[in-house]
Amino acid sequence: MGDSLPFGQAAWWLCFSALFMARGADLFSTWVATPNLLLEANPLARRMGWRWGLPINLGLCLIFAFFPLPGIIIATTSAFVAARNFQQAWLMRSWGEEPYRAWHVERLLHAPVGLVVGCLVLQNVLVGSIGIILAWSAVAGSSILLVPFGIGLGIMTYAITVVFYTLLALWRIRRSPF
Repeated sequence: MGDSLPFGQAAWWLCFSALFMARGADLFSTWVATPNLLLEANPLARRMGWRWGLPINLGLCLIFAFFPLPGIIIATTSAFVAARNFQQAWLMRSWGEEPYRAWHVERLLHAPVGLVVGCLVLQNVLVGSIGIILAWSAVAGSSILLVPFGIGLGIMTYAITVVFYTLLALWRIRRSPF
């Protein structure tokens, strides 16, 4: 499981391709949803912007292609994040970043915090549970099936990431309303 892949071999290219496509989908879905990164949840990505975000992501793909388990986890998480972005990207883009953000903030300020946090946590407990079951089922005796195990961990990472960044945004909004 801790083995690395030699550069240029088929397995390395497969891992790189999965990472490149998933990270590319995440970046493209982010661009569709928020071209000015106003709605980007990750403060570090927002600060880096597109100028640094693209080459850094390419570099990460190149590096993590050597390590199959982290590569699978990152690719899975990125694919789920892209899917989540695309779910509302059409609304964000057609409404505009500023009006969408104002509407979303207003809704969050008027909703009971417990309801928002409860729904967020329960949604991601359900998603994360699928990842736990998949990762658990990949442990067969003393060996681990790398791909389903990595996908399961990627799903769990996605659920944790969504909760973390949503709570961060909620905390920032509640702390200083616009």
